[in-house]
Amino acid sequence: MKVDIKNVLPFVSWESIAGLQSKIDANYQNLVQKTGKGNDFLGWVDLPCDISSGLLQSIRKDAEQIAQMAEVYVVIGIGGSYLGARAVIEALQHNFAFLKPQKMPLVIYAGQNLCENYLTDLLEVLDQKEYAMTVISKSGTTTEPAIAFRILKQHIEKKYGKAEAQKRIIAVTDQSKGALKTLADTEGYKSYVIPDDVGGRYSVLTPVGLLPIAAAGFDIEKLVEGAKNMRNILMRSSDIKENPACLYAATRYALYQEGKTNEIMVNYLPCLHYITEWWKQLYGESEGKENKGIFPAGVSFTTDLHSMGQYIQDGLRNIFETVLSIEKNKHTINIPVDSANSDGLNFLSSKTMGYVNHQAEAGTTLAHVDGKVPNIRISLPELNEFTLGELLYFYEFACGLSAYFLDINPFDQPGVEHYKKNMFALLEKPGYEKEHQDLIERMK
Repeated sequence: MKVDIKNVLPFVSWESIAGLQSKIDANYQNLVQKTGKGNDFLGWVDLPCDISSGLLQSIRKDAEQIAQMAEVYVVIGIGGSYLGARAVIEALQHNFAFLKPQKMPLVIYAGQNLCENYLTDLLEVLDQKEYAMTVISKSGTTTEPAIAFRILKQHIEKKYGKAEAQKRIIAVTDQSKGALKTLADTEGYKSYVIPDDVGGRYSVLTPVGLLPIAAAGFDIEKLVEGAKNMRNILMRSSDIKENPACLYAATRYALYQEGKTNEIMVNYLPCLHYITEWWKQLYGESEGKENKGIFPAGVSFTTDLHSMGQYIQDGLRNIFETVLSIEKNKHTINIPVDSANSDGLNFLSSKTMGYVNHQAEAGTTLAHVDGKVPNIRISLPELNEFTLGELLYFYEFACGLSAYFLDINPFDQPGVEHYKKNMFALLEKPGYEKEHQDLIERMK
């Protein structure tokens, strides 16, 4: 994996970025020594080395059993409880997996919204399919997944009977406490533990992500191996000339100091959409506190060049781009000759679509740089479990560094609680009577 900042240097000098080395050194030590803010949630730093072969073997065995009993595997969770797994699965699976017969079950998702149309449609599908499911929640009381699980639990027990349903449900939750842990013990569900020192958005390399990824048929050992390799690289030195996460974090902060408050993550492959969504949550919840932080946005090119390209080229200049580029495609399609050449594209004949896509990336980058948009490029040699493991750990580490630049705790999310309290009050949850009346008055 490589980080290239040459298209940032016209806007921020290398001396300005390199001048942040002492801050990087301090932030780096806060992470690796686990002495920084939120250090009770720094278990992810060593996670790639701490995952036992026994855990991976157990997850693989459960994935095989899921495949034997289910055509569809429902993952119930929201935020970090599903985004990491979905990011990896959709990056690696067939683009039209829902139409293609496959050995492993099709992974679909619930509990990530409150849309009754979505859940009704899902239940209609599950009436016709053999299925199993995993519910992921540390507490078991997060509103969206708790509602979805309540409804789907009723459905699966009605369809299969309570004893068979118990075999088809796996819980991923707290080791010893919480509503879901209590229910799993009472009902006899197989369960996996979310480590106490790993927060949701950093949990993709725990059973939170590993079980769904394995159930989709992908190599979780290779994913962990890639993360471990990136960890080894990052642990060698905090020198920004040698450490890609330190370089990325320092460059982002230098741009932020120059008024670049919005970062747009760009990809050129549709399968990377949920990598961007996972990244948005990781950085948005980690940095966005105390009226600080870079706003994370995302676009998928070349599709979004025909909707967002104009703004990026000529709009408000508080933005920079980070392009996630994949050097080698899995497949090759040559563009054919057309004797009529009515579209005027015969000059592209014999070239591959991948070649055209990469030239679109290069040309767009240069155009945006000309439009005063700094550009960071992160490139992977190819897309597979190993390189994705590297990428996920890289982003997690760089995110921790970035938040420490802002002198905030990267691992809490106090702002999230505000909307939850209002929602509970409006829904008349017991204990929120006064808040309910206050909000009703405000809404008049």
